[in-house]
Amino acid sequence: MIAGAPGEASPHLNALRFPVPVPARPEVYLEVECDPERGIDDWDRQLLRDAARVFGLALTPRARPVPNTRAAADPAAPVIGSSECMQTLRQLVERVAVTDFTVLVEGESGSGKELVARQIHDLSPRSRGPFVAVNCAALVESLIEAELFGVEDRIATGVRARRGKFEVADRGTLFLDEVADLSASAQAKLLRAVQELAVERVGGHELRPVDIRLVVATNQSLRGLVDAGRFREDLYYRLAGVELRVPPLRRRRDDILELAEYFLARHHQFRRLSLSDGAAEALLSYDWPGNVRELQRVIERAVTLAPGNVVSLSDLPPALTREYAEVLYPSVARADSMRTWGSRYARLVLDRCDQNKRRTCEVLGISYHTLQAYLRYRESSAP
Repeated sequence: MIAGAPGEASPHLNALRFPVPVPARPEVYLEVECDPERGIDDWDRQLLRDAARVFGLALTPRARPVPNTRAAADPAAPVIGSSECMQTLRQLVERVAVTDFTVLVEGESGSGKELVARQIHDLSPRSRGPFVAVNCAALVESLIEAELFGVEDRIATGVRARRGKFEVADRGTLFLDEVADLSASAQAKLLRAVQELAVERVGGHELRPVDIRLVVATNQSLRGLVDAGRFREDLYYRLAGVELRVPPLRRRRDDILELAEYFLARHHQFRRLSLSDGAAEALLSYDWPGNVRELQRVIERAVTLAPGNVVSLSDLPPALTREYAEVLYPSVARADSMRTWGSRYARLVLDRCDQNKRRTCEVLGISYHTLQAYLRYRESSAP
């Protein structure tokens, strides 16, 4: 096995060269000298390619088992959920991960865009490389170049050379979050780096090539920003090769209780809690403007403040239980019966149906006779 240029043709007479897949050593090849009288056919070529792959496995050092510290270090939840939209998203992530294309992830704040980016990295051939996350919204305009591209040694008194995020992410994945918040000047600088896959440090005069997989995210529509003239169109087309959309939590309510149970289970070493039926119903009824991140904080609050082993309505934030406090608690205090509740709900639906009783029966899934019984009960008995 020798080093050489890519390709099967060898500079040596009557010789062929086959690449040997060894991580971090792309220059290794298997060179085979052929008998000029016998020649070599397609079957021989395939056999030699397979042999090169086997050699690659033999030369690849075995990875030492590394303790899984991410769960302890990273408080975020993995991409979990059994809803149809989340199953579809996971399938797309698996397809995208095996490629090296740039990925644009769009979704509301707190919906899990960085989690999707991490999963793309973990499932990709770059999983052994670094995953470097940058919050573009937090970058100071005057320091963007130094932060992303690095600084050369001694460009000023006391300044030492420092790698930027592009170089730190070499052979791995660079995740740029909230890329829509970059200024026009920063967008131009990013465009050059993305086009050339090379960076020039501040104070430097040479381009440094980088081998990265780029994943960018935004809570805004980049296409809409382009149309509004607030984002460079040429940069948009560089970043939007593959687009993934992370649905907000209110669009996948089937996942709310699964996520809540997951967050509760993460604190079992501290204390074991379960959700009461009322608390579960309140979680399902809430619109979650802060998405998964807000749900995580709500569960952490309950773990901290709940006096017993069951999370009840009173252990949830007032903003989340406001409707329950206004509607349920007075009824509980009055000890309203189920029939009273049924009568009250039937009248609410009747109002929504503009007093059309036939339509009300269809919405409620009851007969006309049953509806009349609910309405008569309200008129005669219900408060």
